[in-house]
Amino acid sequence: MAKEEDDDNLPDKDAAKEFYAKYEPKEIIGRGISSTVRRCIEKETGHEFAAKIIDLSQESQDGVDTQTMRDATRQEINILRMVAGHPYIIELQDVFESETFIFLVFELCKNGELFDYLTSVVTLSEKKTRYIMRQVLEGVRYVHSKNIVHRDLKPENILLDDQLNVKITDFGFAKVLQDGEKLFELCGTPGYLAPETLKANMFEDAPGYGMEVDIWACGVIMFTLLVGCPPFWHRKQMVMLRNIMEGKYSFTSPEWSDISEAPKDLIRRLLVVEPSERIDLQEALIHPFFNTMLWDQDMTPLKKSLSGTSRRMSRIDQLSMAIKSGSFSARGRLRVVLLAVRGAVRLRRLLHASARAMPLADALRDPYTMRALRKVHTHPHTTTCVLHASARAMPLADALRDPYTMRALRKVHAHPHATTCVLYASARAMPLADALRDPYTMRALRKVHTHPHTTTCVLHASARAMPLADALRDTYTMRALRKQLEPIAGGELLLGALYVTLLDFWRELVPG
Repeated sequence: MAKEEDDDNLPDKDAAKEFYAKYEPKEIIGRGISSTVRRCIEKETGHEFAAKIIDLSQESQDGVDTQTMRDATRQEINILRMVAGHPYIIELQDVFESETFIFLVFELCKNGELFDYLTSVVTLSEKKTRYIMRQVLEGVRYVHSKNIVHRDLKPENILLDDQLNVKITDFGFAKVLQDGEKLFELCGTPGYLAPETLKANMFEDAPGYGMEVDIWACGVIMFTLLVGCPPFWHRKQMVMLRNIMEGKYSFTSPEWSDISEAPKDLIRRLLVVEPSERIDLQEALIHPFFNTMLWDQDMTPLKKSLSGTSRRMSRIDQLSMAIKSGSFSARGRLRVVLLAVRGAVRLRRLLHASARAMPLADALRDPYTMRALRKVHTHPHTTTCVLHASARAMPLADALRDPYTMRALRKVHAHPHATTCVLYASARAMPLADALRDPYTMRALRKVHTHPHTTTCVLHASARAMPLADALRDTYTMRALRKQLEPIAGGELLLGALYVTLLDFWRELVPG
């Protein structure tokens, strides 16, 4: 049904033979008061375009007669041809005219109006706003260079192509100005009207307005893109118009809390009530808001214009990545700090860094203050001569009487009991004198050659006992230490710490 209704609204082929001979009209993509926009396909090439079909057979709702509408359309066509060739202005491809219809064939912008895009995303980021506003300002500057004022700039009259590049369209209110000429007609959209436009309509002695009204409209568009609503909007139109004439707007809404100062400053300079003090387009384009680095620019259109295997394409990527890698990275800096802290914590947990000499009296009073004993209950703290087993300290006398009551010695027969000066092996206690005479008779030392006998200050390695004095002189001759320290990063530091620990222990045993 919809297709049939669209077909019924198509102009009679007899009235537009030239258009139908070259283009095939398709579905409707837009409507106006007296015009319809359809997608059409060029029969010869298959390329898609947008055809604006203006019906001259009936008067508009404003009572404009056919001749007036025809003249206005011809003026728009003339202006479109004057500004043709700019990348940010809609391109007019063909014009067909009959007694009752005028066909304007434009390039097709598949992403539609900027207004619809803004409605879908609500607000734009500063980067995207910068990208769009730079193109809008460059397009308006080109229009002004032809002494043309648009007079109806708004998101609805800005289209977006496949790469989201802007296309300024709808030059129905545009006018060519002579040198020093001022305008007084009231035309445009209320929310985007400049103060001088309203004054020219309200006061007889008003000086009129010129091309500065387009700069004001650009400020309103930029404000709207950043926060999703116009700066002067009010449900009562008279209040809105008064706000426009007074330049009354603010950045106090919550949406502005995350927006930097640069775009706010540019908006302030665009929305100046006095036209002579308003920033011009050349100054606006060199404002700090548009001074961005390479990586902040959208390189998608440039990349798409080059082949994927192009040498220029790879060079652009390399340059962009090189600049990005040399910039500050908060994530990378945080990662380095976290790794440094974690490394420092691990270093502190090493035995040579965390182990410290503790008097025997303090260790007996509160052995649980020693971190090594808290974590590994079956580990002897050789310096303090206390073995903390099963989260419980045992007096020296009890350990001497019955070392087998200690759970650590029951479970691990090859573990030395440093406090009692006895190595418990094979469920049997051995006096210190026997251990010193023939340590190889001890099953634990026979099985585990790299296990230190902490009480006697002898390390049994390769079935050989070494006096403490020799170990202190040349610690590295001990095979057990060589094997244990070589794989550890910073072995010299660990060896030095072990040397200091042994030296402190020796001073405790042998005063003076």
